[in-house]
Amino acid sequence: MDLRTELHNASLFQNLELLANQIVEGFISGIHKSPFHGFSAEFAEHKIYNTGESTKHIDWKLYAKTDKLYTKRYEEETNLRCHMILDNSASMHYPAIKNLSLDHLNKIGFGVLAIAALMQLLKKQRDAVGLSVFSDAYTYYAPEKGSERHRQMLLSKLSEVSLDPRPGRETRIYTYLHQIAEKIKRRSLVFLFTDMFQAGADEGQLFEALRHLKYNKHEVVLFHLLDAETEMHFNFENTPKRFLDVETGEHIDLYADTVKEAYEAELRRFMEGLKLQCARYRIKYVPVDIRDNFSRVLNTFMIERQMFL
Repeated sequence: MDLRTELHNASLFQNLELLANQIVEGFISGIHKSPFHGFSAEFAEHKIYNTGESTKHIDWKLYAKTDKLYTKRYEEETNLRCHMILDNSASMHYPAIKNLSLDHLNKIGFGVLAIAALMQLLKKQRDAVGLSVFSDAYTYYAPEKGSERHRQMLLSKLSEVSLDPRPGRETRIYTYLHQIAEKIKRRSLVFLFTDMFQAGADEGQLFEALRHLKYNKHEVVLFHLLDAETEMHFNFENTPKRFLDVETGEHIDLYADTVKEAYEAELRRFMEGLKLQCARYRIKYVPVDIRDNFSRVLNTFMIERQMFL
């Protein structure tokens, strides 16, 4: 990554909270058809403002639309605890992108922004959030808290992760999932963002670690991040190319078309097995194309939150 690219990417993530708010506001506006129907990320309902009441909770945006004064009646504070787990191994920094943007992200950039957007929703609902990051080591852990200071600390860490020019190499995801599971003591909603790629993967160990995350009656959602165009459909120009395993350093030279069919079949087998095993352990499996928007992640959160409470 050259200096110009690094500076451009830094500018994208330097105000992660602003980006997250932009994503959330777009999501809410897409499903909020009227001031009174659909999802509200801030309050339970509106009520008519009565003279003499505090003006603190008047919805001025609604006043501009209706010329009537309404206040936001807030729900009681919930006890929802949410723990975000982010895979920061080398494969998550694929594809190599010189100029990151909201419409052009690698897997780690998508994961960081998705978590930041979920944190924005959790803030609006006054819920607690925690964060774990792993690569070739379990590099970061913060327990679930609801304070603004804590949230800003997590945003700072996410920004740091998105700009890391030297991510971890090989990862043993099952090792760190066991460690994370031991740390989450109280019942929580757990979101795991990973591409599920690891050297020498042992599916038995992997699923045992995922099952461990269910300990203490946690609800677990696995967001399987992939660049569908290249990682699922293997769409490359049919010219001689060198394919490099960024975690092991191994490489192979070949024409993409010679392995495309076998590659797609093997990946389908792996994803179908992953889906079935997740269903077996009552883990929600959500494949996500990083070239899409964030609505699938946010919709999943809203559904899971409602079922969890």
